[in-house]
Amino acid sequence: MERFARLPTAAKLLLILTAAILPIGIGLTILGESGIRQANEALRGHEQEQARAAVQSIESLIARNALALRVAANGAISSGGADSCDRARKSLAIAPAIAQSFELEAADGTPLCATGRVGDTGQLPIIAPGDIRVRIAPGADSIAIRAGVVGGMVTAALPMSEIRTAAGDAGRTIKLLILRDGDGELRVLAPPDGDPRLAISEWPIGDGGLIARIGTKPQRVSTEDRLMLLLPVLMWVAAALVTWLLVSRLLIRPLKRLERAVRDYQPGQSPIELPRKLGPSTEIQALRDAFARAIARVEDSERDMVNALEGQRRLVREVHHRVKNNLQVVASLLNIHGRSAETGEAQAAYAGIGRRVGALSVVHRNHFAEMEENRGIALRPLITELAAELRAGAPDVARGLSIELELDTVYTTQDVAVAVAFLVTEIVEFSMLNCPQDPVELSLRRTSELTARLTIASKVLNPDDEESRDKMQFERIVAGLAKQLRSPLERKLARYSVDLPVFPAV
Repeated sequence: MERFARLPTAAKLLLILTAAILPIGIGLTILGESGIRQANEALRGHEQEQARAAVQSIESLIARNALALRVAANGAISSGGADSCDRARKSLAIAPAIAQSFELEAADGTPLCATGRVGDTGQLPIIAPGDIRVRIAPGADSIAIRAGVVGGMVTAALPMSEIRTAAGDAGRTIKLLILRDGDGELRVLAPPDGDPRLAISEWPIGDGGLIARIGTKPQRVSTEDRLMLLLPVLMWVAAALVTWLLVSRLLIRPLKRLERAVRDYQPGQSPIELPRKLGPSTEIQALRDAFARAIARVEDSERDMVNALEGQRRLVREVHHRVKNNLQVVASLLNIHGRSAETGEAQAAYAGIGRRVGALSVVHRNHFAEMEENRGIALRPLITELAAELRAGAPDVARGLSIELELDTVYTTQDVAVAVAFLVTEIVEFSMLNCPQDPVELSLRRTSELTARLTIASKVLNPDDEESRDKMQFERIVAGLAKQLRSPLERKLARYSVDLPVFPAV
């Protein structure tokens, strides 16, 4: 079923028509072939009947002539005299379809008298009274009939025309008639071209004295009739072909054109161009119009979404812009209050808070800048700007602090950027307050498709030092920021490292 389901629609229809119509066509063909075979057998039987009827007609002709000759000859020979043949001829004249050429012979075969042309009868056998013999006449142009009577015999010549007439009356399909008696042959009917396609049969005549070879024109179911048997199969072929053509041209081809137009459509690039001419099928045209309406609604909805997204983007940009400005105002206020503080500790506290507010402001400023590209916050410019602001806001003892940067271009989310900014601020501030003369090295390297490693190196970073109150607070802060990055903080001598999630490289 899965293989059938994968077939094209035209192939499915062809298989369905084959399963539905072809068995009927095969069954009708088998029945038709059986009918033709029975018809041929009936025709062969009819040919045999016609040949038998022709033989019976010839035998009837011979028997009628023999009986008439015997009656006429018996009376003529028994009366004697020179006018025996005249008396016999007069007796035969009143009998229809009787040979008028005959010869009366004595019992030893000596001719007594003759009427008409009989030919040489000396080669015919002597027969006893009551017997009848039929032979081919010596001239091979007629049949000699000899009948035995008391005191003699009578011999008559049956013309070939009468034999042909008798055979023709029995059946018009008789095309060949040859009579044989072992010594001679009489060709009564013979086709002029010697047609070899005749159906030949042989029949005995006159107690086997003659053999009739009869040829009839065979009547069989013609090739045209046999081709008619293929009509059911041809019907299946025509139905399958017409169905395939109609389905291909009126259904499959328009649907493929429509599918190609929909597949080539690229939203936002160009309006969809659906084919105008899709054949006479109104359903496919309705489907095309439905596609056009659906795509128009999708485009309208997409435009609404784009406009809404653009408004949301402008709103978020405005929020980030105002947050950035507010943070900068807070940082400025902290700086002003820090300058007017009376004690150094208060000034340092104000400066530390200002540096953290400034770091958060840097994150918002970079996020505001990256919103147009929508790829996330780029850490390289963020850390670079943050390092510059940290150096600018360093206390007097750390004005000469060197911050060395080796940064890859990677992008990340705002939450990660905030944690990175605070982590860098905490470590750099701890270094500038505790070891301002030593440089700080910042390194950011992509380690995989989705991670990068941030490494900060400074001599002040020593996890084995005696933990003062400031050091303990520092370690808790950097550990907490590392947890926000969902990665443990790796502490080594003069080097702290942490892995952070980033976006895949474009």
